[in-house]
Amino acid sequence: MKSMRDRRATGMSSVNEVTGSLVLPSLDLDACALLLDIDGTLLDLAPTPRSVVVPPDLVPTLDGLLERTSGALALVSGRSLDDIDWIFAPAHYPSVGGHGAEMRLSIDSEAVATHAPPMNDDLKRRFAAIAQMHPDILVEDKGYSFALHFRQAPHLETAIYDAVSAIRADLPNAPIEVLPGKAVCEIKHSGVTKATGVRELMSHAPFKGRRPVFLGDDVTDETVFAIMPDFDGLSFSVGRQARGVAGTFTGPRDVRRWLASLLNGTRIENS
Repeated sequence: MKSMRDRRATGMSSVNEVTGSLVLPSLDLDACALLLDIDGTLLDLAPTPRSVVVPPDLVPTLDGLLERTSGALALVSGRSLDDIDWIFAPAHYPSVGGHGAEMRLSIDSEAVATHAPPMNDDLKRRFAAIAQMHPDILVEDKGYSFALHFRQAPHLETAIYDAVSAIRADLPNAPIEVLPGKAVCEIKHSGVTKATGVRELMSHAPFKGRRPVFLGDDVTDETVFAIMPDFDGLSFSVGRQARGVAGTFTGPRDVRRWLASLLNGTRIENS
């Protein structure tokens, strides 16, 4: 297996910070691990979590990259593994789900490692009651976390966060934290993040010893951006310039074009 030094010399082209356009890296697929957020990164955001659309050419691209990386491709999402499988069915990918609460290491593995207990039902009911303030607030129970979506009622953002803060103040010892996202307020177990999930993922074959390349778009992905240097890895943000990333993709369409280019060996620019 190539050393990290060899990979730096031969596995990547130079990457420019975004200044209007990004010269995208060509990867040594024998030496890297592709770690990909879903919503807002691979897929365009939709009014509701279940209304996302998977473009017909995306699954063949992911399948091809999974094979080319010898299985070192994983989806890293706040969604549960069941939800991830529903979206991409019948495809089945290694995944970190529930913001690091659960993990599947390979497409052949039936075992799912869990790192947090399901959220308390009484606590979920308290947060669900917030949705009564408006019919356009969507409640999503992810098992390990709980989300309040307000994409269709953006004017209620402050009121929703104030209500969540009031519940937290009433339960100061509850092991939970609030994750702000794109038109969503999510409550999850403290101490479990996408970064903790990725750290564990990178300790197992076929990811161990490879150079991770992570793509994400939201605040919840920043914990993973922060740990990429620990693995001599690269991170890219999508839709916004984030701290510490090598560059920024304009949107999910450009991410999908780049992933396809990795399979056919072409070189493109993100503009």
